[in-house]
Parts: sequence; structure tokens; C-alpha cells
Amino acid sequence: MTYKKFLAPLAFALGLTAASAASAQTLTMGVRGGPESMDPHFSALGSHAEAAKHVFDTLVWSGTDLQIEPGLATSWTAIDEDTWEFKLREGVKFHDGSDFDAEDVKFSIERIPVVTGPTTTAIYVRRVASVDIIDPYTIHINTDGQAATLPNDFIRLFIVSSEAAADYSTPETAAEGFNSGAATIGTGPYKYVSWEPNGDLVLERFDDYWRGKGAWEKVIRKEIPNDSSRLAALKAGQVDVINYVSSVDYLALQRDASIDPIIGDSVYVMNLQLDQREDTPLVRANDGSKLPENPLRDFKVRQAIDYAIDRETMVDIVLEGLGKPANQMMPAGFFGSNTDIPTPEYDLAKARELLTEAGYPEGFQVDLYCTGDRLPGDGAICQGLGQMLTQAGITTNVNAVSKTVYFPAQARLEYSMFMNGWGTLTGEASYTLGSLAHSDDPEVKLGAFNRIEYKNEDVDVLLETGATMMDEAARRAAYEEAMAKVMADKAYISLVQLQTVWGSKAGSLTFEPRFDEDTLAFFISPAS
Repeated sequence: MTYKKFLAPLAFALGLTAASAASAQTLTMGVRGGPESMDPHFSALGSHAEAAKHVFDTLVWSGTDLQIEPGLATSWTAIDEDTWEFKLREGVKFHDGSDFDAEDVKFSIERIPVVTGPTTTAIYVRRVASVDIIDPYTIHINTDGQAATLPNDFIRLFIVSSEAAADYSTPETAAEGFNSGAATIGTGPYKYVSWEPNGDLVLERFDDYWRGKGAWEKVIRKEIPNDSSRLAALKAGQVDVINYVSSVDYLALQRDASIDPIIGDSVYVMNLQLDQREDTPLVRANDGSKLPENPLRDFKVRQAIDYAIDRETMVDIVLEGLGKPANQMMPAGFFGSNTDIPTPEYDLAKARELLTEAGYPEGFQVDLYCTGDRLPGDGAICQGLGQMLTQAGITTNVNAVSKTVYFPAQARLEYSMFMNGWGTLTGEASYTLGSLAHSDDPEVKLGAFNRIEYKNEDVDVLLETGATMMDEAARRAAYEEAMAKVMADKAYISLVQLQTVWGSKAGSLTFEPRFDEDTLAFFISPAS
């Protein structure tokens, strides 16, 4: 399966001085976010998976351009309508010296739904009905019907040691085992040394890594949520490389010859989500009283909100040019993105007119929630969005909160209007639309991240049938049609596709930006 690239991979040189590069055996990275625990199966957030990739491998690897490649599985084949055969890599060692084999894959797949947290990782194994071990390096994955995109889902199937994690695979024991290091035994490029929540993750090189030895004997991932503090740490020499340089700092760094700021297109699209429940908690009349019905269920209100958003200004002013206006929930060129979806139009007068037609000539009040510490510009975009909606007549109270507060509250359906980024990490639409736009239906294992109770029966049918289509052209057409219908409903309103900036001392680190924004020590090297 192949995907059209939406940006050619960029290689860039970052660096230390030649002298320090020659002697440097420690790479210290300043990152905006870290893991929520050391259990790779706990959270689907990108910052959690990024940390996990240093210690654990996935069954299928997602390359720099998000095309799938062999990982711990060397090949995969659909051998009948509901069975995939995966051949596993032989000779791979866990950090404790034990051999990787099919038992570890089966154990990891079955473990995920048991230990996952509120930002569920169960979406990566939702199509798995059972696992059969054919021999130590061959497994058959039996699915609940045809599952054309199963290998794509497995890019986040982290493999843990069935022996080391055996006693740490319940909701009560998982954190203890993995955070202490007892179960943190992977096959990845680095071995776990220590982790402090919201602090440092310390790793040491695993010399028997199957891809070969990494460049660094020791890696320290320092979690520094504040953008200014992270940049200050870089300038002070406390870290070698940082992620998520802010748009404001990026402009300044263009005039600073001592730092290399490097831009890469991101897979993440910021989406505004509008609660479709009959009774929603955080929408009120202008005097604070309860409205007789949820205005966000009115299509004209949702249209008004869309017209009120000036995406060009959002990119040019709020993000200082580091982004692109978005008209759908995936980047252009991804499997299932739809080229026929129109470019959203900014028309403040039309927005006010539609609000009046909907019965809200004076507007109403709403609380808008978002993260302020997860993706570049998330808090700034949220503030800009609040101002635009307020200008249209919807008095918007903006709350940019920590991701540790935001996502659990979102999962509890506490918000009426909220915004966050979503990355189509598998490169195809079933991951995004199946998680967000299908109605929340545990029976078919779709809609796990649909936190607005959005439901379009046509979309549900398209996604369910598309997932069973082994014919690539037919599956693409189904997903494109589903994307068009979702965006036309305007319960999800896509805002901008982000761009990401890394920074390092000018000189001699080499590093290729990834579309999923991961900063992975194994793929960073001192320049020759």
C-alpha cells in the first residue's frame, strides 16, 4: 500500500561544535511533552508514543513520510477474507537478552484493551478478533470481517515482553511495573534507566538493537512545556535540540546565526468540534441563563461558525505563517482526502446573518476548550478562534488548559465546543474518520474518539463498508465520499494544518524531520 507524499522529506543539519560533536556521547533533547506513563499501551497521544519509540518497537514501522515499512514484522499478507499472516523478524533481542517471538506479539495485542487509558490505544487493535501462533515467527491475525487497513493500524502496536510484563498487565499493576522499570523491557534502540513524570526520561543505548547501534550512548529527554524556557535551555547549552519552536521565536531565530530553525510540514490538523447532544453543558444565553435547546445542533449556527473563521489570518498572523488553511481533517494527498471539498469562505456578515436566521440575532455564550501545551500554537489558535467567534456574535470564553486536564475531561464529555489537533498517523482516512466521525459504537469498534455524539448514518455505512473493501480504488472512493459528508455537516470544522519547527545549535547534527513530528534520538546523528 502506498500513499502520495505531501512534502518531500527534508534533511537538515543541526548541531554542536565540531569538538563537542566528536566527544559527545549524550544527546539531550528538550521536548514540549513527555509520556503519561512508561506503559506504551496506556495512551494514544503523540508525545506518549514518541517517548515509547525509544524503548519499544512496533510491529509495522511508519517511515519519515508515514509510508508503512517492515518493523518487527518483515512482511504481511491477507491470506483470506478475515485473516492476515505476519512474518516476524528473527534474531531480535529484548533489552534483558531474551528472544522476541510470536508470544510477545500475541500478548501485546491482547494486553492493549485491558490497560489502555482514556485516550485509548484500543483503536489500533479494534479489528482483531483473535491471534493464532503458527510458529515462533509466524502469526495469523483473525479479524472481525475484512480489514484492509490492519497493517496501517499496527504502526502503534508496541511490542512488550510477555515475560517482563506478565505481572504488570492490569489497570492496577501496569503503571507500577512500567514506571519502575521492572516491565519496561523493549526491543527498541535504547534501554530504560529512569523517568520522572513531567521531568526527565533517561535512556542508555542498546548495543544489540536489530537496526544497529545508535550514535548516542545516553539520551535524556527533558520535558520542558514552556516554549520560551525550552528555547532558553537550548541557547544556554543545556539541551542539544528542541522541538516545537513557537511561531514568535521562529521569526527571531531567522536572524540568529547560532541557531538552526528547521520547518517541516506536520500531519496534524486543528479541528473545532461542536457538541451535538440535545443538552450541552457549556452553552448559555447572553444573560447566563439556560437556552431551551443546544444551538450547536442547528446547521445554520454551525455554518455561521465556519463563516466566522478567517483561516488566512489564523495562519499569517496567529501562526506567523507556520501552517496552511485546512478544509478537511487530513492533509492533502492522504488516502481518502477529497480534492472536491471547497475552500472555506470567511464572511463575517454572512455569519451574523445565519445566526439571526437561526434565532440568535444577539448570539449566545459558549466556553471553548483546547490544549495550551500539546501542539505548536494550540493555545494561540484557540485565542484567535475565540476572538473571531466573538466578533460574529458568539461570546466565546477561551480556556487553554494542560493536556493532562483537557483529554480526560473531553473523554468525560464535559465540553460543548473544543479544539485539538488530530494526526492521520496511518496515512489513510479510516484512522481519522473511523475514530472521530463514525458514531460511537463499541459493537463495531468505531467512533472511540467521537466526543460530540456526531452521527450521520450515511457516513457510518461508508466507513463500515470501506473498511472491508480490499479493492483500493473502491475503498478510496468510499472514504472520499465519507470525508465530503462529514465536512459538509460542519460538526467538525477543520481550521489549519500545522507546520513544525525544530531548533539546535548551528553546526553538526543531522536529522530528518518526520511528518508525525516525532523527535527520535536513534535518527539523530553528529554530522560528519
